[in-house]
Amino acid sequence: MSGSAEGWIEIRALRSGRLDLEPLRRSHATEMAPLLDDPGLHTFIGGEPASAEELDSRYARQIVGHSADGSERWLNWVVRRRDSGQAVGTVQATVREQDGDRGLVAEVAWVIGTSQQGRGYAQEAAQTMLDWLQRQGVERAIAHVSPGHAASIAVAGAIGLAPTEVLVDGEVRWQA
Repeated sequence: MSGSAEGWIEIRALRSGRLDLEPLRRSHATEMAPLLDDPGLHTFIGGEPASAEELDSRYARQIVGHSADGSERWLNWVVRRRDSGQAVGTVQATVREQDGDRGLVAEVAWVIGTSQQGRGYAQEAAQTMLDWLQRQGVERAIAHVSPGHAASIAVAGAIGLAPTEVLVDGEVRWQA
């Protein structure tokens, strides 16, 4: 990656058993705002619910796909149930070169709307994304999980990540 778009991982639509992962578009903001408009959802992920306009602005920044200095690649997907077409959440990966190595590392995250939780969507979507990232050359995955968030702890473990002793902003670093 090294400051250039050459050789970058290009985002594409992904598919799992029950879910479609669609590359993020600004037009998703209107649909995602009601799903993410739940203060309880933000207990662990931080922040507050965003309006459709605020999401549109955020998505406009994210779909650029890379940091200003070119050192990171931003990959964001909306997670959609194939049976109903309903959006249930998002998954994302920030990909960069590992420190002192030429391999790639991805910091991954997942958010599933409260009304859709408990159905295995986070694990299925995160595993689909992680499998695809590994096929693109990502050698290591990292996630930061709040120590009190049992559901995300379960997802992290199920996709092959293990907790470390490292804390970042009060969250435990999990890595493969």
